[in-house]
Amino acid sequence: MSPAAPPRLAGTPATLVIDGRVDAGRAVLVPRGQLVHGCADILAEALAALPADVERVDLDMGDVLFMDTAGLRFLDLLGGFSHRQAVPVTATNWHGGPLRVLELAGLDTTDPLRATAHRPKPQPAPDPAANPPAAAASAAPAERLHVLEEEVEQLRRAIASRPVIDQARGVLMALHACTSDEAWHILREASQLSNTKLRTVAAAVTASAGSDGPPPPAEVRTALRTALGRLGR
Repeated sequence: MSPAAPPRLAGTPATLVIDGRVDAGRAVLVPRGQLVHGCADILAEALAALPADVERVDLDMGDVLFMDTAGLRFLDLLGGFSHRQAVPVTATNWHGGPLRVLELAGLDTTDPLRATAHRPKPQPAPDPAANPPAAAASAAPAERLHVLEEEVEQLRRAIASRPVIDQARGVLMALHACTSDEAWHILREASQLSNTKLRTVAAAVTASAGSDGPPPPAEVRTALRTALGRLGR
């Protein structure tokens, strides 16, 4: 086995690092963190550090926690590397938010680079006169990208909201002797009943737990009492 290649590469350590090793001509790269702005540059460094005689490259994406549209550039770079070096490249083990992004982008969620191992022969350009709907069809990728960007933003907000929601669940569990699942249902129902964002309800619950913290707004208090009452708390 050759020494790890690259031993450890990082742009912003908290965002993405890529660990790797090369064994008998096969490189295994393990990205850890988030595929966001700058991830393609970090990948380029990792690929440049591989031996010139590498025969295949496999990426295990299981430790990628978040991905926005920059992740598509990450995949484009991998595909370009595969074509230039004439080596197969795979990227497997997607899950969570990144898997959803692949679905929205219309990519193979098992391995979006599957085609790089068996590249089809170039096809002649279609005749526009013979295919009038082509212009309309070309709008589909743009629409998918718009949906993708909206969903990624929702995922980003969900990740940012998670700490305060977890804190609020802990407060409810301590005050009302409920389970974590019950606390989650209380928060969600209170959000729906009061027509208030879940993050705002959670922040109000967390703030009110302090010794001199303000009580939640009246509509949130009423919704919380209703939700607690339905659970018999």
